[in-house]
Amino acid sequence: MTLVLIVEDEAQIARAMQINLHAHGYQAITVANGADAVRAAAQQPVDIVVLDLGLPDMDGVDVIRRIRGWSSMPIIVLSARHASEDKVEALDAGADDYVTKPFGLDELLARLRVASRRVVPDHEEPTLATADFMVDLAGKKIVKDGAEVRLTPTEWNILELLVRNKGKLVSQQQILTQVWGQAYAKESQYLRVYIAQLRRKLERDPAAPRHLHTEAGMGYRFDP
Repeated sequence: MTLVLIVEDEAQIARAMQINLHAHGYQAITVANGADAVRAAAQQPVDIVVLDLGLPDMDGVDVIRRIRGWSSMPIIVLSARHASEDKVEALDAGADDYVTKPFGLDELLARLRVASRRVVPDHEEPTLATADFMVDLAGKKIVKDGAEVRLTPTEWNILELLVRNKGKLVSQQQILTQVWGQAYAKESQYLRVYIAQLRRKLERDPAAPRHLHTEAGMGYRFDP
């Protein structure tokens, strides 16, 4: 049974959605704020997130970004925000669909059916442990020797991309485009500087890296 995480701070709406989804064959759990949403998505075997953007503790777009730090689970936004810039921001952050309030149950069910076709059975882990440090993708932090390692936003974005593709070669162009934007697709010197910084902070021996490997002329690979 597909598990849907409903993130909605209006209790009546959340309860009504939960009842209706149960009636149509879904399992549904509800949370009322962004922090609980990120925690539930990390701890529960969630298949699809249905997310309101106007939450009491953080903007829903930030919730999308945090979940995207470790998971590709489908995220459907349900929001009263109708402006095109709001839709673009949510979709750029990683939302798969955007439905404006008020909405009909039939429309929501149709969107869920589409999202369900994208669900894969294996859930990605929000944490990854190596012999030298632990990466908490949900919390966006690194712990090494019992202490948190401070990374800049750019360093984190590079590491996150490599960790999510662990064991795979990630091309220089892919990293540059996703972290800096299309205009920087050929600026490989940017990447060399940041990879060197990450090695100094994370590797036991930065000159002989165990986890952050360079594939000459092609890109980089993260090995746990």
